[in-house]
Amino acid sequence: MEVFSTYLAGMDHPDHRTRMEEILTWVQETFPQLEPAIKWNTPMFTDHGTFILGISTAKHHVSVAPEEVTMVHFADRIKEAGYSATKGLYRIPWKDSVDYRLLEDMIIYNIQEKAEFTGFWRK
Repeated sequence: MEVFSTYLAGMDHPDHRTRMEEILTWVQETFPQLEPAIKWNTPMFTDHGTFILGISTAKHHVSVAPEEVTMVHFADRIKEAGYSATKGLYRIPWKDSVDYRLLEDMIIYNIQEKAEFTGFWRK
């Protein structure tokens, strides 16, 4: 979690900081092969140099950004989980629980779909 320590320390709300740390830790422990990084002031995870997932915070929610292709693939499950979404991210309100199964499936999907991918973002 060292790579995320400055980001987390910059969060004013202690409960939000704890929640974000829990999510980031879960990703790291569940997918230890992923490389944690901060890019564009956003905590991210990469695999062999390609983007897998970004997770950031806002006043009322955590934003999970897995790329548009993944958002489309999981649109129904995101809706079923009760999360609002844009084409590139979905929002987990601070008061709501995290659907870790959805998050896990998105990460697995990106790892598998981008296994041979050599760029950072999909084009």
